[in-house]
Amino acid sequence: MEGSALHKGSVTCASWIRRPDKAHLVILGKSRRGDSSPSVLEIFSFDAKTFSLSSSPKATYVLEDGDPVSIAVHPSGDDIVCSTTTAGCKVFELCVREESIKLLAKDLAPLQDVGPQKCLAFSTDGSKFASGGEDGCLRIFEWPSLRIILDEPRAHKSFRDLDISLDSEYLASTSNDGSARVWSTSDGVPLASLTRSSDEKIECCRFSRDGTKPFLFCTVQNGDKAVVAVWDISTWNRIGHKKLPRKSVSVLSISLDGKYLGLGSKEGDICVINVKKMEICHWSKRLHLGTYISLVEFCPSERVVLSTSSQWGAVVTKLNVPADWKEWQLYLVLLGLFLASAVLFYIFFENSDSFWNFPLGKNQPGRTMASFFKGTTETPDDPNSWESLGPLDL
Repeated sequence: MEGSALHKGSVTCASWIRRPDKAHLVILGKSRRGDSSPSVLEIFSFDAKTFSLSSSPKATYVLEDGDPVSIAVHPSGDDIVCSTTTAGCKVFELCVREESIKLLAKDLAPLQDVGPQKCLAFSTDGSKFASGGEDGCLRIFEWPSLRIILDEPRAHKSFRDLDISLDSEYLASTSNDGSARVWSTSDGVPLASLTRSSDEKIECCRFSRDGTKPFLFCTVQNGDKAVVAVWDISTWNRIGHKKLPRKSVSVLSISLDGKYLGLGSKEGDICVINVKKMEICHWSKRLHLGTYISLVEFCPSERVVLSTSSQWGAVVTKLNVPADWKEWQLYLVLLGLFLASAVLFYIFFENSDSFWNFPLGKNQPGRTMASFFKGTTETPDDPNSWESLGPLDL
């Protein structure tokens, strides 16, 4: 099921905003359209039943300087960072009170006047924030203190993508020239440069998120062929790759539970890969009708992705993948297994030659307890007395 495009032709960046009780929001960055329409940030509500965004924004903030380039939302959903074409990064606090939603601008000097930032990312625990500029400068901050961990002006020629590992210890970054590097987020020390052949370009990168397999996934372009290559983050050795359809990949993302990779193509396709099997489990061909897809991002709680392109705006797509088990469903299955076990035990007990299923009354063997221990076959005077309990024929 694929949603309709929202604000066709003006969306430049977007992101999900996690909210309690799955009442998630979506923020869109829209560029100016002529002299009459300014660039803005707009927030829309998401309906998990219809898998669609609200028709009108719940909040709007006008950007006076420049157009939005990229957006990063803190895992708590309370802080939002937006980079612009002229004024560096702007930071906002999201205020949600009942039906009222507002974006309040915050003045944070370390992020102002840093120039256009191509890539923005928060760590999974929200303790670190990183930005990669069009000028190739990499900055890593502690959050929310904004203490500078790294300010490296020559990290790359120009940034293509970056991501922070699940444990917040590593940062991977890629350049427009096809190179890729790994950094320590604790002290900013460069740790490794990913190996590639002379005709390969490493373009997008994402760390694994399931907490068990310490991998780094990267899209590698070789001519018109693209693969998803995998590096072991304990050694930074390349351990394999998965061939994809002959599409040039424009963007890579990973679901919060680490089960799926999402890829957008330069021809407008969306492809979703099951990480465990490394197989394609969903493919929306020409979803953006031949336009370069700039974003594919998974919904925090539903098997839904948000995608954007310059021509077709934002599109919400429900994935054709098996539904995840709910917690109450797991408990129901366990209860069913317990009840089935109890029934089987009862049936087995009723049909078994159990000690406690001995005959009663006149049907019992005629032996006294005393004669049993003496090895005799003396018959008691009263066959219904307690002493008439004889030995079992085992």
